[in-house]
Amino acid sequence: MNNIKKNELYELKDFLILWSTQSVSQLGSSITAFALTLWLYEKTGSSLCTAVLTICSYAPYVLMSIFAGALTDRFDKKKTMLVCDVFAVICTIVVFVLFSTNCLMIWHLYALNAISGLMNTVQQPASEVAMTLIIPEKYYQKTSGLRSLSRSLRSILNPLIATALYSFVGLNGVIVVDIGSFIVAFIALQFFIKIPESKSERKEGVFVLAKEGIGYLKDNPMIMTLILFMAGVNLVASAFDATLPGYVLPNPKGNQAVLGIVTSCSGVAMIIGSLIVSVLPKPKDRVKVVYVTMLFSLGTENFLLAFSREPFVWCVGQIIGWILVPIMSANLDVILRSTIPVELQGRVYACRNTLQFFTIPIGLFLGGFMVDNVCEPFMETYDYLSVLKLLFGSDKGSGAALMMFILGVSGSLICIITGKKLKKYQYNEL
Repeated sequence: MNNIKKNELYELKDFLILWSTQSVSQLGSSITAFALTLWLYEKTGSSLCTAVLTICSYAPYVLMSIFAGALTDRFDKKKTMLVCDVFAVICTIVVFVLFSTNCLMIWHLYALNAISGLMNTVQQPASEVAMTLIIPEKYYQKTSGLRSLSRSLRSILNPLIATALYSFVGLNGVIVVDIGSFIVAFIALQFFIKIPESKSERKEGVFVLAKEGIGYLKDNPMIMTLILFMAGVNLVASAFDATLPGYVLPNPKGNQAVLGIVTSCSGVAMIIGSLIVSVLPKPKDRVKVVYVTMLFSLGTENFLLAFSREPFVWCVGQIIGWILVPIMSANLDVILRSTIPVELQGRVYACRNTLQFFTIPIGLFLGGFMVDNVCEPFMETYDYLSVLKLLFGSDKGSGAALMMFILGVSGSLICIITGKKLKKYQYNEL
């Protein structure tokens, strides 16, 4: 048994070093982003201004991912990651200098966030391909669980650490911590990790390579269907995120603290799910696992919240809604890594990013719009109907409860319809 464990550690040595150090660096970046949000809100008092920070970093990811993946497939993965890291930390240092000299302005943050977002857009597909190259295929599921675990920990620790550091050492102190985490990750990648060469370094033009990525998805309907399915899941999940504050805060038993607790339950659930998926055996049908887990999550969570007025049930709903996400994510990750040729993965992953994540800002807008302009007015107009009062309540927030119900129905239908379509395709894992 000990020999087996030692052999696993040896085979996964490069992955463990890359995963752990990059996780530390990503946590540092997330802490800085959260602290900048706090600083900007103190400066402007505007939720919209702080939201634009996220939009500026996210827009390049959605708009440029296809071309970024093509760039990734033209160049060495390790060098691409190092260069992107350097540009990102330069942006952080610029913020540090501007803030230290009292010259930092809001538009500076927007511009620098856009540049950092662009660097992340290029680095992300390079990192995905690098992971494929250094992870033996038999460990895909286990390593995916570990990556989900780090993302879950980051979602919980980020606001706690950022708030504490910002309170005690200020924005400059936060940035220093971020730069320190970058140095650790940079040194580890440069000197301690060997990424094997792949056949994916190509010299054709970016547009030609991007077209190949899109062409691959057109020729592989199962992969395309899974990606579009996740786009639908992201639409429902982001609309839920926009609806949740309007549901919890007006409730007599809800407030900002309760909202924070309910929200944090998703991170706790993902940690548990990540630990579970790391030890689960290989399933018989990974494709079925993807849509069945999401059917259970989207249906159960939204309906529990729609019909309940108790914070404890809200927390249970969040846990049920998120605990299976790492299991879904791990199985989807194995399907993609084992199906897409490694020399195509950069551009295909990039196309996936655009197709899978463009629905998130749409969902955020639709969730807020539906609650404010459709569901709440509807409940006010028909509040005399006893069945609506019984199901969703009658005070402010009942419209958000109605929206939760709509999201539960929509999410369930997306999973059921996609599941029927995916049954037509065959996935054979080696």
